[in-house]
Amino acid sequence: MLETQSLTIRFGGHVAVNDVSCAYAPGSLTAIVGPNGAGKTTYFNLISGQLRASAGTVRLNGRDLTSLGAPARMHAGLGRAFQLTQLFPRLSVHENLRLALQSRQQGMSWRQIRFWRTWNDDRRLMERADALLERTRLTARRDQAAADLPHGDQRKLEIAMLIGLEPQVFMFDEPTAGMSVDDVPVVLDLIRELKTDSSKTILLVEHKMDVVRELADRIVVLHNGQLMADGDPATVIASPIVQQAYLGVSPSEPAP
Repeated sequence: MLETQSLTIRFGGHVAVNDVSCAYAPGSLTAIVGPNGAGKTTYFNLISGQLRASAGTVRLNGRDLTSLGAPARMHAGLGRAFQLTQLFPRLSVHENLRLALQSRQQGMSWRQIRFWRTWNDDRRLMERADALLERTRLTARRDQAAADLPHGDQRKLEIAMLIGLEPQVFMFDEPTAGMSVDDVPVVLDLIRELKTDSSKTILLVEHKMDVVRELADRIVVLHNGQLMADGDPATVIASPIVQQAYLGVSPSEPAP
């Protein structure tokens, strides 16, 4: 479904992502891991269109998205949740969800959305928003401003909005970062549920190896912007070069 071919970006003399080629199939969850500064978030930014590649291509279902900006890539089927939450802070939880759902109405651009009238006229969208609030355990926060939510609830709201966009590819950048112990299971359950849809592709940047072991079908390791390893979790984690470069142990020590 999704493919990056020789994807590269240079900032002056620094090559942040260097010639990364990977293909991601429908029905799979791939964890993209690596030490700090390895290029994981930059790679995500290249895929989703926040950054323009110096070289290489991004394709979705065979369509070349490389020249498109982030909004066009979202409408093409790429959905992204960020390391730092991206919400409309002064709008309520329900209003944030409404805007995400309205943006996916077929044949409607952002400029054509009748923000309040469309919402009040379409009960289906309201019911969909309420269902997403229930799935993410945010019903009690329905009318609260997004800026006033605890960090964990802000993360859950962003994921609810991403689900509402109905992308073909879900991209999660450290979705559990900074969340309380009580909030993490909700997010992991949502990702597990998405994983059951064989038509969807999931990419996950995550530092917590217990989460990676539990969710991932495949691990891609980046190091200094380059592809170091790619394979099933057991094989990749057991690789001496990965243990030394990423997991911080010598090849003679057991993996954590």
